[in-house]
Amino acid sequence: MSAFQDLINGDTPVLVDFTATWCGPCKTQAPILHDVAQKLGEKVKIIKVDVDRNPDASAYYQIQGVPTLILFKKGEVKWRQSGVVPGNQLITIINQHG
Repeated sequence: MSAFQDLINGDTPVLVDFTATWCGPCKTQAPILHDVAQKLGEKVKIIKVDVDRNPDASAYYQIQGVPTLILFKKGEVKWRQSGVVPGNQLITIINQHG
């Protein structure tokens, strides 16, 4: 988990998508995140964390449902929401914390 900590402690905002392979809404969220990544480029890093493969991270961040998106900057949680989030809303949120 130290590589994860290094990543979220940086100056660039990091949007973490807590997801699962069996999750229907996660499959809906994936292309939205891809689109956001394309539009924002270097302004944000977007990473996926599979809750089944990373139970420690899921427990630490108290992930109750997937998808759960958490925006980190300099190690702090700046925003968090569960469920599918539209791309334009994500871009606004990321730009606010960029």
